[in-house]
Amino acid sequence: MAGDSSSAETEPPVNRTASLLTGERAVVGLVLARVLFSLPLSLLSHGVSLLLLSLSAFLLEIRAETLPFLLSRFASRRGATSGILLGAVTLPAVMISKLIQLTRALSMHEAEQEEFEHVTMQYWATSASCCAILIFLSVIMSKSSRSQPSSSCVWVTRVSLSATVLYGASCFISLSMISHTGLNTALKLLWMLFHGLAAVKLIQHLLRTFPSCASMGEALLMTSGLVLYFGDLLACTIAKIFEKLVPVDLVSISYGMKRTEIGIIVQGLLLGLLLFPMFFKLIMHTYKSSLRKKDSQQRNPSEIEKSAIFIVSLGFIMAVVAPSWMQFVHDFHQHPFLWVFTFVFSEPLKRLTLCIYWVLLIIASVWRFYNISRNSKIERILLRKYYHLMAVLMFLPALVLQPKFLDLAFGVALAVFLALEIIRVWRIWPLGKPLHQFMNAFTDHRDSDILIVSHFSLLMGCALPIWMSSGFNDRPLSPFAGILSLGIGDTMASVVGHKYGVLRWSKTGKKTVEGTAAGITSVMAVCFVLVPVLASTGFYILTTQEEKWVSLLVAVTGSGMLEAYTAQLDNAFIPLVFYSLLCL
Repeated sequence: MAGDSSSAETEPPVNRTASLLTGERAVVGLVLARVLFSLPLSLLSHGVSLLLLSLSAFLLEIRAETLPFLLSRFASRRGATSGILLGAVTLPAVMISKLIQLTRALSMHEAEQEEFEHVTMQYWATSASCCAILIFLSVIMSKSSRSQPSSSCVWVTRVSLSATVLYGASCFISLSMISHTGLNTALKLLWMLFHGLAAVKLIQHLLRTFPSCASMGEALLMTSGLVLYFGDLLACTIAKIFEKLVPVDLVSISYGMKRTEIGIIVQGLLLGLLLFPMFFKLIMHTYKSSLRKKDSQQRNPSEIEKSAIFIVSLGFIMAVVAPSWMQFVHDFHQHPFLWVFTFVFSEPLKRLTLCIYWVLLIIASVWRFYNISRNSKIERILLRKYYHLMAVLMFLPALVLQPKFLDLAFGVALAVFLALEIIRVWRIWPLGKPLHQFMNAFTDHRDSDILIVSHFSLLMGCALPIWMSSGFNDRPLSPFAGILSLGIGDTMASVVGHKYGVLRWSKTGKKTVEGTAAGITSVMAVCFVLVPVLASTGFYILTTQEEKWVSLLVAVTGSGMLEAYTAQLDNAFIPLVFYSLLCL
């Protein structure tokens, strides 16, 4: 947690020994050690694979930052380090923490074996995506270093290759243990290979389409997350198609597990919006071709025509395609949007009141902060922290009182954000240009003219721990990981560090010891108040065994120190790291 989120550009390392001793790598190493030491023997192969993945990422990051020209073909976000190690281990660490949690559930007979297998497949899919990207980066570096061969390059390549082979062996052993036949194991290994190839293709597309918008670590996290998400959608669809033709276990019994209506609706909304740009480009290309056939002067569509095509295309995707998929994979007895309407009005007083509260808070806050940004000299980094506090005011009461409704609200909000960003990027008339001007009032060095990602990362940072806490959860604070780390810790750290910070963690950065201490202290203070409040509201049953304050202090301190040292997008990484530590 930082004294000031802004950071200076990372200077090139003086020597290779100095490049090993960075605060970010040290904290990542401590986080991994905490996760690995919590592993039961039944998850030993998973721990070995995570260790091997970390070793490969560590060596590649050192090599990339020692010789920056090796990855010069990809334009990274200015001011950020490569972040390969952090990007490669964050999601696998989250999944392995979930597996540790489910192991406890299985021992108490509070979770199904099917749920454990589902998360196991997600862990191996995520780590396979990260491993494939690391292999891809290693190949790129090897080709770039042929002009300057060295013994260290050969050594790094050999170690990375050895770690990859051992990783494959660990994956094979683990998948064999949850498979009933050799064919089942082969299909699952093929499924992991599919994730790896898809991840390599996607990260190339993202880095070329959106240059200078993300560091390598941020792109790696985004890629592995998207591949995992779409892989889950595809597997769910395949399981539904073949459940009557072949045994579901041949596809993967874990993906045949029961899903909630809210989960399916959120997945369908995001699927439609993420696929919409390709559909819209196809429609526009077809329309332009028809215009050129009619008019030899190659007239382009007008703004109004483009806007009309956009609205019709988006309406078709969201009203026809997405609901059709939802009804195919889940037995809705009515249209999914009608189900949402029924769900909201099943408790109208609570849920409609909450919606009105959110709308009024958003309108008042956005109007106030936008005027401040235009008429005041206050730094944008502090102005943006007010939105973090607004997230606490919006999400904390809802999570305690209406957690299921909040799940749905997060999905709808993310869908709205995606739609608005598409409108802004393509300058769709009449909202495109005004929306771009409005959003620019809140951007900082981590955003670009191509993509503005800070509001996405804040929303996702708060939502992901809540979504991932569905099902068995014996750690009551884990759903609050994003709200606490971003809304409380990060905000207090920035305000205190900016106003009172003197001692800096590094010579090149602006993050201060005072800011980090304030962030850690504030989160711990809120946790001391929140735990008995949750117990009194029936959110969970308070017992002495669940009050693991030492473990909580380790989790808060670990995530706080990572935020103090990292130059990556903290809204994306810190909630996930904090969540993984809380699950232990």
